Amino acid sequence: MDLTVVAYVIYLLVSIALTIWVARTLSHNGRIFLADVLHGNEKLAEAVNHLLVVGFYLVNLGFVALYLHQDDEIGNAREIFEALSTKLGVVLLVLGVMHLGNVYVLNKIRRRGVMEREQQPPVAPTDWIAPAAGA
Repeated sequence: MDLTVVAYVIYLLVSIALTIWVARTLSHNGRIFLADVLHGNEKLAEAVNHLLVVGFYLVNLGFVALYLHQDDEIGNAREIFEALSTKLGVVLLVLGVMHLGNVYVLNKIRRRGVMEREQQPPVAPTDWIAPAAGA
């Protein structure tokens, strides 16, 4: 069997396994964060979580598929490891950037919600006072 094909198979298996593991970890641990961001709306948090996981899979598996191509012929075991380390390193960086992007956006949404809650007075006003005429 051609060593390039062996490198392809190993790359796909490891990349897909990493993508699935990261997506499941983020999904499982992100539920609580999403519920807080969405003011305790569990059904909406679950729906958003599912949509984020689907998008995560699509982007990352699409990248893994596009990055599969190998220009150089692989002739020995050392070259397999070199090619795999480069490819898997880039895949891991893309997974990390995707994760940080999701956390950044959700944190911005969460902060906006916290600020809106802080702007509401704890007790509704009962009266109105007109400004002074000379002020």
